[in-house]
Amino acid sequence: MSYKWLKWLILWIPTVTIGLWEYIRHAVLLPYVSMELGNILAPALVFVVTLTLLRGLFAKLEQTQDSLHRERVAKAAFEEREQLARELHDGISQSLFMLSVKLDRLERETADPKALATAEEIKTTVRRVYDDVRQQVESLHHTPLPAMQPWLQSIHHLTAEMEQASGIQSSVDWKLNEDVLSPKQKVELLAIMREALMNVQKHARAERVVVRGGQLPLSAGSAGDEAAFYCQIEDDGIGASSNGLDKQGTYGLKMMRARADAMRWSLDVSPAYSHGMIVTIRGKGATK
Repeated sequence: MSYKWLKWLILWIPTVTIGLWEYIRHAVLLPYVSMELGNILAPALVFVVTLTLLRGLFAKLEQTQDSLHRERVAKAAFEEREQLARELHDGISQSLFMLSVKLDRLERETADPKALATAEEIKTTVRRVYDDVRQQVESLHHTPLPAMQPWLQSIHHLTAEMEQASGIQSSVDWKLNEDVLSPKQKVELLAIMREALMNVQKHARAERVVVRGGQLPLSAGSAGDEAAFYCQIEDDGIGASSNGLDKQGTYGLKMMRARADAMRWSLDVSPAYSHGMIVTIRGKGATK
């Protein structure tokens, strides 16, 4: 039922109810129901109709308003992301491209081996930063995952994006209840997971990724009404140390650490049992 029809029904049902009551009262019940009793029964009838019919309509109206509000918020967020993506592409991305062109020209015009080596190092860094910017622009072009979206659906959305872009197979073992995290925590955790999957896609040379999540026992870091949780992203790629990832010139791991620190979570990058890497996020959920 549309929002417009809900409003009209809420407006007309009490009016029609009173009109029908007065017609039946004067046409049929007048010999049996006194004027005083009829005046008492009229508001009582409207009250009963309100409880039985209008309450449900009001609930649907509130749901419709909430849905419209979420759509407006999502649209505004997407428009902001599109604007930011355009600014990144037209500003930083273009500047990095021009810097790379000028470094190519410098290499052609100089014969100093040390200058050539330095120029090559700068070019490598510029290429990595350029790739990171392009990846962030591509990420901004995707519709943001809403915190209200079913949790498991959000996880599968992330892994499906990675599979489509890289062909890396994925599986999800998610046992974390949706009510453990607040909407803000869900958004931040999804952002960290997206960065981790991007790092796997860019650097790991992996064939498979496993995403796990669950609730930790109370003794593992939960206090009071706060539930502790963990999230892991494990790949079967070539592996690297945490320090090695930091030295690769990418900002993915730094961004993940910054987001985790802001939420007072821990983020650990360690070798997998056989080969590959495991990114583990641990922390406290929402206070209930």
